[in-house]
Amino acid sequence: MAIFTLPANLEDKIFEIKFGADQTVSKIVSYFPLSESETQKIRSILQNESFDGFHSIFTDKITEDEWNNTKEQIKKKFKDELFDIDKKS
Repeated sequence: MAIFTLPANLEDKIFEIKFGADQTVSKIVSYFPLSESETQKIRSILQNESFDGFHSIFTDKITEDEWNNTKEQIKKKFKDELFDIDKKS
């Protein structure tokens, strides 16, 4: 697996990072769409300015303040719903 470190504020917004067969990052899934500056920062860290594998679970754009005020609730609700799906199958 490729080794890289994201700043805590970006890592916090990411739900999942997927890697390709060549161990490079193939997909980054965030809770909400990342801003242009956030995607640029990640591209810089990955040393891949053309990386375009950004996806988000929710399509709403939210402010940094909205994220900081609700992130724990959002993460908990999402995690709980995933566990509930597992229990139903």
